[in-house]
Amino acid sequence: MIYIGNHLSVSKGYLAMGKQETKLGGNTFAFFTRNPRGGKAKQIDEKDLEDFHAYLAENQFGTLVAHAPYTMNLCSAKEDVRSFSLEMLADDMERMQQIQHSYYNFHPGSHVGQGTEKGIALIADALNQVLKPGHTTTILLETMAGKGSEIGGRFEELRAILDQINLSDQVGVCFDTCHVWDGGYDIVGNLDGVLEEFDRIIGLDKLYAVHLNDSMNPRGSHKDRHQKIGEGEIGAEALKRVVNHPALQDKPFILETPNDDTGYAKEIALVQEWNLGR
Repeated sequence: MIYIGNHLSVSKGYLAMGKQETKLGGNTFAFFTRNPRGGKAKQIDEKDLEDFHAYLAENQFGTLVAHAPYTMNLCSAKEDVRSFSLEMLADDMERMQQIQHSYYNFHPGSHVGQGTEKGIALIADALNQVLKPGHTTTILLETMAGKGSEIGGRFEELRAILDQINLSDQVGVCFDTCHVWDGGYDIVGNLDGVLEEFDRIIGLDKLYAVHLNDSMNPRGSHKDRHQKIGEGEIGAEALKRVVNHPALQDKPFILETPNDDTGYAKEIALVQEWNLGR
């Protein structure tokens, strides 16, 4: 069985998200912990959360993948941005304790002229301040396209962050197909080779989730522009190989394609069909 879903909005409550994903045919999903552009998080309704957990168990949902706001930049050159980002991260990690054994994914950040080494050190320092023994949430560093001063466009950069984490068992990686393709990794012509490189540098045991996206751009463009499944430069056949690769089974697959609900339902059904026919 494959766990597949898309991004949903938490604004209407947790139970509403679960029911919405069921309507779309999915059995996992991602959600922003607050407005994607930042701001204060909505207060959690305890009854809604209780009903939500019961719904997930009853419908055999896979692990959920929360997503940090895009405005969070733990390695910004501006101290006030770093401070604001750290506060958001700390608050989100406390809130995530109410959704046991889930993932919290974030874009590592942009060093904005400070240099990759300095940016990596700032990210690791922030994570070390927030991680606590007993946390059940696993934080995921997302593979990035490497645009501008963005950190995470190379596997080595994510490895360097992981090497500086004290509670390393609480941190893993989310593999974004659009990002790794735009970052220069040939998942179309050499998926096995890319995953072998990931294993050698980071370790496949650290790969917890997959963002399943096509790309509007050719490989190595470093632009990060998602496309609907099968309508981009990666293509349906290559993404089908991703879905069915032995190293990626039992991971939650999250769609971040430019779609409406009808489009997501079609993509979810397509991915499930690919998995059944493998």
